[in-house]
Amino acid sequence: MTARLGLGTYRGHDVAEAAVRAASRGADWVDTAPNYGGGRAEAALALVLAAYPDLRVSTKVGFVPPVARRIGVRAGALSAGDAKRGHCLAPDYIAWQVARSRRMLGRTPDVVFLHNPEHDCQEDEIADRLYSAFLALEEACNQRVISSYGVTTWRGFSSGLFDVPALLELATKAGGPQHHLRAIQLPVSLVHLTPVAQALNGHGPLVDALDAGLEVFASAPLHGGEIPGILTRELTDLISPGSTPAQAALASTTGVRRVLLSTGNPEHWTQAADAIGRPPLSPDVLRKVVDVLGT
Repeated sequence: MTARLGLGTYRGHDVAEAAVRAASRGADWVDTAPNYGGGRAEAALALVLAAYPDLRVSTKVGFVPPVARRIGVRAGALSAGDAKRGHCLAPDYIAWQVARSRRMLGRTPDVVFLHNPEHDCQEDEIADRLYSAFLALEEACNQRVISSYGVTTWRGFSSGLFDVPALLELATKAGGPQHHLRAIQLPVSLVHLTPVAQALNGHGPLVDALDAGLEVFASAPLHGGEIPGILTRELTDLISPGSTPAQAALASTTGVRRVLLSTGNPEHWTQAADAIGRPPLSPDVLRKVVDVLGT
């Protein structure tokens, strides 16, 4: 599978400028959230999305931006307790936030991700939380407020709280066989190699998502910019001879549909596009990388 490069806006300082640079260099996707950019990332993207109608966009619901907490409570969509905690997946809040995101973006989001549904959630509560949220998202899809939904998680898969088959079962329960669950997003990088190692052995979220026809978005492929600084020349050449450490790191994000890179640097985009455009690494090379770095 050949991945496509998209813009992640989690660490972006100037979201609009980064989105223009990404779109002008062939990126077809930008991923954001209400709490990114100090709560202003979605609004900052509106003009860019209008100027680049082919640029697709995903946002999230879960973490409550500080600028929206008082407004959400006043609107009756958010309890005072959830506002204080800063995270909420209650149906009323989901409905309110996805409608707000649509207005902020000036466009119907292509995907709305549940943002870290494992946040402050016990193992015996996660299924009910996900099902309730899926019901709200299916209703938003039926009302055409959003196009589809997904789950983005930092540790939901790695901790065993849920897996792709469980998500599909809950989505089918919430929306029937024609449910609107379309994507998952998780960290895949040289620091987070577990999904790659699992895929090499024929299981795990990357394999399950591919079998189910779900798109996989790789977040934090450079682990906040740390990975290039820790790659040795030997390991870089093992992965991708002659590449820069950043290109080698990006080449390792195999088995995904889109790699979300957070940068506004034109040179970084050029290098990243070159790395993502190359053929996927062979299983033999990936096994050697896993053997060297572990999971």
